[in-house]
Amino acid sequence: MELYFKLNLSYREFLPYYQGLADKVEVRERQGRILWINGRHFRRFLTDNGIHGQFKLVLDDKGQFVSLEQLT
Repeated sequence: MELYFKLNLSYREFLPYYQGLADKVEVRERQGRILWINGRHFRRFLTDNGIHGQFKLVLDDKGQFVSLEQLT
């Protein structure tokens, strides 16, 4: 299953996830469903400006994480 969403977090807003103080990032995918994604999956996308862009989340048949890709 592929789910698409936009995320715009400043560096400061993402810092608790990066530090492990917060766990799940809440996003709303294009169809309106709310998703909770472990913040550790976003660490590689963090820049000095934060995390900004469109993403694709891939889940397996059981709804388990497979991959996360930044599209723009």
